[in-house]
Amino acid sequence: MKGLKIVATGRYVPDTAVTNDDMAKLVDTNDEWISSRTGIRQRRLAAGEPTSFMAVEAAKRALEAFSGEAEEIDLIVCSTITPDFHTPSVACLVARALGLKGAAAFDVSAACSGFVYALDIAQKYLETGAAKTALVLSAETLSHITNFEDRSTCVLFGDGAGACIVQPSDGRYASILGADAETAHVLYATIPYPPTPFEKEEALAKGRAFEVVNDGFIHMDGTEVYKFSTEAMPACIQAACEKLGVQPEALGLIIPHQANLRIVRTAMKRLGLPEDRAYLNIDRYGNTSSASIPLALDEANQEGRLQPGSLVALVGFGAGLTYGCALFSW
Repeated sequence: MKGLKIVATGRYVPDTAVTNDDMAKLVDTNDEWISSRTGIRQRRLAAGEPTSFMAVEAAKRALEAFSGEAEEIDLIVCSTITPDFHTPSVACLVARALGLKGAAAFDVSAACSGFVYALDIAQKYLETGAAKTALVLSAETLSHITNFEDRSTCVLFGDGAGACIVQPSDGRYASILGADAETAHVLYATIPYPPTPFEKEEALAKGRAFEVVNDGFIHMDGTEVYKFSTEAMPACIQAACEKLGVQPEALGLIIPHQANLRIVRTAMKRLGLPEDRAYLNIDRYGNTSSASIPLALDEANQEGRLQPGSLVALVGFGAGLTYGCALFSW
């Protein structure tokens, strides 16, 4: 399988930093309770910035680090579960803002695994020659679907965006994508469409995949999500390593979805790897869904944590329940 090389990265987070003490003014909680259970100390929340605005800003930063020209980009893949519109896609809005005429542009919805899905799709385009330079990004405004009266979820989520520019290479690459759809009901957010004049409640209830609270907010069974993620993360990393014929010990850095510090610690222990082999920034941003991996990727890149030639694993897990791992040479 032909590899890929990430030639530039970028990120954007809103200016508004909301601490755990700030959250304690909204719901019955405190800094010690949140940080000890999740590792989160603050999160960034949009103050009106649309998802597409954050995506554009992250893309601009990636373009600033790109040695080529913006016109070389012929594919844009954006992961998001919080788009500005049902249509057009965030990817098309990014293309419009950046003047990327003619580039193929579409969104991917795979929740917190979305960036890995988007990157793997781009890799397939690059491998076949259907694209030569891809802009892969994720942007999420989870504050739009967060119930700030629900203490079990509102302390977890943040907003932000991350982007990277990708080109083909002869380096190593392997990926694992999957979903345990039987557990789709443990993490969801509905789209509360207005009723039509012809709608019947019995037909609506019959057609739903599972019983829901139709308020547009995130609903989560934390115990089930924890159980799934602590198993899925090490399993898909191990499977990707097996595709390349290497052991997890060969990985230079793991950049996981930043959902919960305890999830990452448990997964790393199951892999037999030290905790510092995983890059973590959940304390500063909280859970930004699919944006968390490219946010962390850009920070790790800026900090010099990614060494040329080293194997990097990006691993995500989230609603669906989906999971994915992309393993490649930096």
